[in-house]
Amino acid sequence: MRLLSIPCVITFAAVCVSLCAETGSAQTGVQAVSVSFPAAQSAKPLDGRVLFLLSNDPSEEPRMQIDDTPRSQIVFGVTVDGLKPGQSVVVDDKAAGYPIRSLKDVPAGDYTAQAVLDVYQTFHRADGKTIKLSPDRGEGKHWNLAPGNLYSKPVKVHVGPGGAPIAISLDQVIPPIVPEADTKYVRHIRIQSALLTKFWGTPTFLSAVVLVPEGFEEHAEAHYPLVIFHDHYVTGFDDFRTTPPDPNLKPSYSERFHLEGYNRIQQEEAYKEYQQWISPKFPRVLVMKIQHANPYYDDSYAVNSANLGPYGDAIETELIPAVEKQFRAIGQGWARFMYGGSTGGWESLAVQIFYPDHYNGAFVACPDPVDFHAYMTRDLYKDENMFYLQGANKRVEQPAMRDYLGHTLISMRDNIAYEAALGDHGRSGDQFDIWQAVYSPQGKDGYPEPIFDKVTGAIDHKVAEYWKEHYDLNAKLQKDWETLGPKLQGKIHLYVGSDDTYFLNDAVYLMEDFLKTTGTPGHGVPYDGEVLYGPRAEHCWNGDPTLPNAFSRLHYNTMYLPKIMDRIAKTAPAGADVTSWRY
Repeated sequence: MRLLSIPCVITFAAVCVSLCAETGSAQTGVQAVSVSFPAAQSAKPLDGRVLFLLSNDPSEEPRMQIDDTPRSQIVFGVTVDGLKPGQSVVVDDKAAGYPIRSLKDVPAGDYTAQAVLDVYQTFHRADGKTIKLSPDRGEGKHWNLAPGNLYSKPVKVHVGPGGAPIAISLDQVIPPIVPEADTKYVRHIRIQSALLTKFWGTPTFLSAVVLVPEGFEEHAEAHYPLVIFHDHYVTGFDDFRTTPPDPNLKPSYSERFHLEGYNRIQQEEAYKEYQQWISPKFPRVLVMKIQHANPYYDDSYAVNSANLGPYGDAIETELIPAVEKQFRAIGQGWARFMYGGSTGGWESLAVQIFYPDHYNGAFVACPDPVDFHAYMTRDLYKDENMFYLQGANKRVEQPAMRDYLGHTLISMRDNIAYEAALGDHGRSGDQFDIWQAVYSPQGKDGYPEPIFDKVTGAIDHKVAEYWKEHYDLNAKLQKDWETLGPKLQGKIHLYVGSDDTYFLNDAVYLMEDFLKTTGTPGHGVPYDGEVLYGPRAEHCWNGDPTLPNAFSRLHYNTMYLPKIMDRIAKTAPAGADVTSWRY
């Protein structure tokens, strides 16, 4: 059904609405908030997650201000099943909240209020389970941007004593996204996956964005090596720009890199990449980014899993062959490579390990935890709790994120509360929930089996053992090195900052400890790769010791190519095509 927008209808007693407070308390004891949608938006009942938002930052809509950083504004979430047009759902003290846990604890003051309904779809999976999730609708799985989601216009409210009831109407709808058009260098391809369609019980698609080399049209006889740039959901190549930087671009400050005018730097580096790309003697290769957003996250982690389905096989046997055919790739394992950072780093390494003959090398930057003994700051096998370290006489809260000086930006407890507010049953669409969706077995209700309790933090060690058996990459290397080692020799390249924002360097240390043992008596062949650390570098250092992270992260499509070309020269089989693409 196509949802239509109608004029805003928010029933407040006045333009500024007061919220009821507990007498004599510095906190408000906010009375319940009711949220509904009109029949003009949908004549049928809707399922989903109602998110009630409060903000004291007037710079943009509250729905654009919810995240896991100290800047985040306030969100409260309630799940609805079969909410009828005109029927109200109450958001009260029981609603899951972040960074304030309960409505009753919201401090008195002036706020901007808004509500969003993240609309769920019912999936009748091939395994017989019926579950409700919000599908990706071309936006990369973001509840605040997803086409078809309902929302209200922001309104000023006052939180304080003597307030009138709040009733918010979700009378706006997020419009569809216009797909990006092909250009001379950036192309798009979309296929329906038979494997995923069968698993999900509904037509399911995979897409890719492909950066083609200079001379692609003119050299019709050429066939190219394929490099997969594993990344989050993207619609193009932001790091590739065919026009000079905009001289009128207003410079913006990057808090992450402490640089003024970082947006200008990005444009400058993207234009330099284009100039390299078209220059004589530059390696002519295809670079592919996969679009595999799904009902749990903005990508699938590129492996098969109990909850997401056979994404690994679908990518390897359906999408990549289609890309290689359409864009004239060589189509053999010696001519395929991967790189990526963070999620893309884990994917690059995992795919290289799970499909060792399909690829000739993975350049892995700041990967998500590759050993669950170092699941960020927690050991899933030995620790009892995600939130704290238990001492002799006290509990020490554990961090989930730090800045480049080591200051804690969010605790593990708060990070989990953030996701719990956005969705129950692992439906937040965020980081811990996608790890759980990929790594966990299915629960009896059809949703992922929780790895830990989101309220108490208690770790389920039975589920952790399943994770270890199936997705702990270091454990898999250690268990299977005798057979995997010969297929991975020279293919593993790991890079991470020693001060990674999410403590991802800790797991890399553990993997390096194992890799150093390879090639010694009784430990199979040497891995013959490399592990490098960026001193004092935060997320996501990718292996360039000559440039700061702010610059090197913009060079993925060029920085590894010399090593890739060297690898091809050393490993291409006799008679292989190593010339048609060199022009």
